[in-house]
Amino acid sequence: MPSVLIVDDLLSIHEMLEAVIQPTGFSTAFATDGEKALVRYKEEKFDLVLADIDMKPMDGITLLKHLKEYDPAAVIVIMTAYASTESAIQALKFGAFDYLQKPFRVNELIATLKRGIEFKQFQTERAVAGLAPGAASNDIAKRIIGRSPAVQKLIQRVQKLTEVRTPVLLQGENGSGKTAVAEVLHAALGTAEAQMVRIDCALSSEPSLRDGLLGQGGAGGAWVEQAKGGTLFLQHIQCLPLPVQEELVSVLRNTAHGFRLVCTTTEDLEALVDEGKFNDELFYRVASLPVVLPPLRSRPEDIPLLVKHYAAQSTNPHFDAKLVEFTEDAMATLQAYHWPGNLTELFQVVTKIVSTAEARVVTSEQLPLRLREVKNWPSLAEYLAGQEKQYVDQVLHACQGDKAAAAKVLGVDPARLG
Repeated sequence: MPSVLIVDDLLSIHEMLEAVIQPTGFSTAFATDGEKALVRYKEEKFDLVLADIDMKPMDGITLLKHLKEYDPAAVIVIMTAYASTESAIQALKFGAFDYLQKPFRVNELIATLKRGIEFKQFQTERAVAGLAPGAASNDIAKRIIGRSPAVQKLIQRVQKLTEVRTPVLLQGENGSGKTAVAEVLHAALGTAEAQMVRIDCALSSEPSLRDGLLGQGGAGGAWVEQAKGGTLFLQHIQCLPLPVQEELVSVLRNTAHGFRLVCTTTEDLEALVDEGKFNDELFYRVASLPVVLPPLRSRPEDIPLLVKHYAAQSTNPHFDAKLVEFTEDAMATLQAYHWPGNLTELFQVVTKIVSTAEARVVTSEQLPLRLREVKNWPSLAEYLAGQEKQYVDQVLHACQGDKAAAAKVLGVDPARLG
């Protein structure tokens, strides 16, 4: 029987909640303030905590912070008066599962508790699946390459995130490795059947986003259904149209227990919230566990390891690509370059050089001219524009020049293709 710890300083609320919750299959326990609730949770480890936001001496937000610090997998639902809705949304920032506005309906309360319990079960499925404790660590070491302090900090952060299934927001420049981290988090789910449904919000049209994400009546569309038991991966979430953002909040309230949500962004979402360009509640639902990926230019000491790693993934008709060596001068040039395309650009440079090299030793003269002369360094905008054009050209080629078909693949208006 799922256990719920009810935290409220009014005994009448305890009696009312006990009367409506227990008959639906939950066991209940009570605490009259945050401090007592924290002590009791540590002693008994409840499945869910239902806490009022307005209590003394420890309010619901402070209790929430302490509970999540003690147990990152704790599932907490905050109760708030209608006038305190903004504070309740802020609670999502600190990891609340959801919030309820007083006065709430009994069916709304029970539905929220059931979703919370389902999410709790989803959190613990990794252990039930029998995933080896070192499996996630091994996968992280294979996917996140580097020994710099910034990368070691990132690895530690990702390792902790493999142990919970709360939504994660990956922040960083294009090419900085966000997809690799998302794949590590997905692999940590430990079930071969689980799907990772990838949606690039920058390339998807609003109609396709509505159909795939929202569906009918806030139940979620086909993409949400496919992601159940696995991962819903929303890339460039800052590109979601505002109306879709607002409706996605309802979908997440109804379905977030069924999948791991991982989002990426290249922008400061909190600044976009302040500017009215991003929905505040959606932000707090997706950004409770932010991860910032460092740009490659901030960790040049990792470049030799990355070059060796990428070279080993290449093929050369003359010799084993793993035997390729870069001279000290060539490596120094690679480390001095500012890498606007980050890991993606480095991978492209290394694999092209290694696959076409006629000798095992690569000198600085064999590196692209833009790497060797500062005056030729492209800006990030110039690099990304080139990458986008290259991708569009590839899609057009695959569609045999049919712009209407290419536009459908890209999820854009055909007029954008000229």
